[in-house]
Amino acid sequence: MGLREPLAQIAAECSLPKALEAMGERWSFLILRAAFNGLKHFEEIQSNLGIARNILANRLGRLVDVGILDREPCPEDRRKIEYRLTEKGLDLLPTMIALRQWGEKWETGCPSNPVLVDKRDLMPVADVRVLSQDGRPLVWEDLAFRWREELDEARAAE
Repeated sequence: MGLREPLAQIAAECSLPKALEAMGERWSFLILRAAFNGLKHFEEIQSNLGIARNILANRLGRLVDVGILDREPCPEDRRKIEYRLTEKGLDLLPTMIALRQWGEKWETGCPSNPVLVDKRDLMPVADVRVLSQDGRPLVWEDLAFRWREELDEARAAE
């Protein structure tokens, strides 16, 4: 039998729907990508994405409300507002890279340009993988769900 979660039992507590709710939809991901690209001001995000002003205002407000972005006065001009990634927002980087890599493989069929590289050696980043505690790459067949209590009991028995 494959990897199965007890969906009916965990529906109210599952982190995946909560994460998707926090992010919203396509525009939120594109705004997040813009933030990772260093865009901080409403006008530059709006002009780069071509998003309607009301939609951008709504999505920025939502990303601020859920703690992914901070809304702060610009240090050079206190009348202007900057949107900056929070620690919570920065933690979405692996997710964004994984989605980009998935899209390259399954949707566009070709590598994105520009290429995402390591600043140190200018080599493309590796594919995002699920790793074991000791660093081994894991595939679907290597995974299982267990209740936290079971894990605590197993550790206590060791």
